[in-house]
Amino acid sequence: MADTHKIYFEPVDIEMEVGEDEKILDAAFRQGIHLMHGCREGQCSACKSYILEGEIQMERYSTFACNDAEVEEGYVLLCRAHAFSDCTIELLNFDEDELLGGVPIQDVRTRVTAIEPVTRDIVSLRLTAIEPATYEFKPGQYSDISIPGTDEHRSFSMATTQSTPGEVEFLIKKYPGGRFSTLLDGGPDGLSVGDELHVNGPYGSFTIKEGHALPVVCIGGGAGMAPILSILRHLNETESTRPVRFYYGARTAADLFYVDEILALGEGLRDFEFVACLSESLPEADSSPEPGMPLGVRPEFGNVTDVVARREEALAKCEVYLCGPPPMVDAALLFLEQQGVPDDQVFHDSFTSPVAVVTA
Repeated sequence: MADTHKIYFEPVDIEMEVGEDEKILDAAFRQGIHLMHGCREGQCSACKSYILEGEIQMERYSTFACNDAEVEEGYVLLCRAHAFSDCTIELLNFDEDELLGGVPIQDVRTRVTAIEPVTRDIVSLRLTAIEPATYEFKPGQYSDISIPGTDEHRSFSMATTQSTPGEVEFLIKKYPGGRFSTLLDGGPDGLSVGDELHVNGPYGSFTIKEGHALPVVCIGGGAGMAPILSILRHLNETESTRPVRFYYGARTAADLFYVDEILALGEGLRDFEFVACLSESLPEADSSPEPGMPLGVRPEFGNVTDVVARREEALAKCEVYLCGPPPMVDAALLFLEQQGVPDDQVFHDSFTSPVAVVTA
């Protein structure tokens, strides 16, 4: 049995135990401590912290997330870190409300109830919890879904809320040759209604902050629709009075989906606007409607960050929620920094490709 050690977190005065054979972030999840995190694969820097005292070694990680100079100085990625002595660690990013108020990690056996395409490359996967019969998570979080017959998993955000505690929907972008994408194509080796899937979670810090009053700006693209839809559903269900604007980046009108529901949810909010941002369409000189554009939606043209820049004049006085393809999120983070939006008003989870090259 592996030796165990104590971890002391500063400046939050929290103590926990960790085995040498488990990563520090996983040990925190196991004990109900919700540390800030993103990809959980050493490829983003959301869990970067500083070693004040103790011996820690890291598994393979990306030097883009923590470079050699930072490692020499004492920085560490908790998602890749193993402790080999008692340690004191300074948390650089944390949410005091979330630290001890996160939802415990659960292992859930589920059954597939529906697999339905919603665009040419995005599929709605609906699951029903079997054991346990409910799955608890916060709006905006994500789960690991195991690939049957392998030790691999893929991470996907939930689009639903706790109003349907035993029913969960995921919106999944299909990639050519992707291990999970292939399952969604059906056939003898694919998933079918009635099949069982193992779900583990919830993970992620992309959650709506209860009790806050600032206007909400959501910026999404692709399957990043899922956690934002979960947040919109939650705001509607709780009769939130916060102003909400949702900018969704798509290539063309054919890549839009769930627009009718989004507009219906917006009717239950005090001040809501949905803006479809089309990057591969050009405005018509005669202002005729974009082919395929849902009724009630007036498109803006250009990349989603360009549209936000044109329309938002006071982003520094908003909370911004980002989810979508990594290039879109990276561009939005840079843009928000240039706009002077405080870091503690920007929320996102970093999703990375499982084939991404890491070093160290």
